[in-house]
Amino acid sequence: MKHPLPVRPAHICVLRLSALGDVCNLVPTIRVLQRLWPDARITWIIGKGEHSLLAGLSGVEFIVYDKASGWAGMREIWRQLGDTRFDVLLHMQQALRASVLSLGLKADLRIGYDKARAKDWQHWFTHRQLAPHAHAHVLESFLDFARLLGGEERVDAEPLRWDLAIPDSAYQEAARVTGEAPYVVISPCANPRLRNFRNWSAEGYAAVIAHAWEEHGLRTVMTGGNSAQEQEMGARIRALCAEGAVIDAIGGTSLKGLLAMLDRARMVIAPDSGPVHMANALRTPTLGLFATTNPDRAAPYCWRRFVVDRYPDAVRRYLHKSPEAIPWGTRVRHPDAMSLIRADDVIAQFDALLDAAPSASPRSEPDHEA
Repeated sequence: MKHPLPVRPAHICVLRLSALGDVCNLVPTIRVLQRLWPDARITWIIGKGEHSLLAGLSGVEFIVYDKASGWAGMREIWRQLGDTRFDVLLHMQQALRASVLSLGLKADLRIGYDKARAKDWQHWFTHRQLAPHAHAHVLESFLDFARLLGGEERVDAEPLRWDLAIPDSAYQEAARVTGEAPYVVISPCANPRLRNFRNWSAEGYAAVIAHAWEEHGLRTVMTGGNSAQEQEMGARIRALCAEGAVIDAIGGTSLKGLLAMLDRARMVIAPDSGPVHMANALRTPTLGLFATTNPDRAAPYCWRRFVVDRYPDAVRRYLHKSPEAIPWGTRVRHPDAMSLIRADDVIAQFDALLDAAPSASPRSEPDHEA
């Protein structure tokens, strides 16, 4: 017997700790829940860095978990919520760490992914699972939680909304870096995790920067974290660029400052990483570079048709299979996969996106099919 769904949930718990791009893709589901049940409390258990990005999100109470705190951090959250019982817990993190954390939370109903999408035995920790949704984009997978609770027609009746909080101080921080002239943002590096292989070449980025500067009079602002890999990439790109064409802000902004910078940009270019989803959430024209991850699953949602997609080529060359023959979400973990992206392809998409925006932008009229 299935556990019954709450007709009018009074208190909803969202459990999603990471990562930056994923939490941006989750925000439209939060907005749907708020629209369906405007009087419901929403408590989101979230990671430390992700909270610094989304802090101030209207109508949401955040409980912050720092994964570096381990068991002590979990016990502290259990203590904070010891007297709280949720009508429903939306278990949106397919990781054993999050499932263990969920054990100390009180909830009448726990909803998780269907077995095809769940990882780390997540279905053992939930009462009900989502209906199967083959080949779903990450954003659509999050919306499936709202669809189960509120019905597909009600969930899909309105356009997507984000409405991220960006304080004036963040815009001031960004302006000190960018100045007042129009600019493009390039975030050249993805998270430097083991065998990630999502980064394109310094030479490719330099060619795009030269095109933006020489043909359109647009300076490029480079952004990113403070890791040695990102600093080295920034230095390599700078060395290949003409004087005045690029501003190196790698490691030089807060997350809120980065949001403000992306919000004011003419365009954002990056591999599969947090900044493409942050820019997408702000309705900023976004050009994603994809070869090692499937853009049908993880591209910047509102700008999918402008992605440079070499994933099928990478699957054939390095996995020796057709894209249709591999499991959904398979990554091509080969260091040469991103080299399949050519500078001419990126420049062509750059010009197409620049010509199309703002007429193609979903900023004013957001649409599921944008």
